[in-house]
Amino acid sequence: MPPRGVKSPKRKRQYEHIKQSAVKRGAGSRRAKQIAARTVNKQRRKAGATKKARSKRS
Repeated sequence: MPPRGVKSPKRKRQYEHIKQSAVKRGAGSRRAKQIAARTVNKQRRKAGATKKARSKRS
């Protein structure tokens, strides 16, 4: 299951592909899910598809 907020089919496919690659490299299933979720979220942040966090300094 992709991270919350991932709605596009492209990101879902990306998540599954990364997860399978990590398992193939020898990571456990739990670790593979973490790697995939972090990578997908990182790509979403770069593309500007996530909410901006408010700064505590205002």
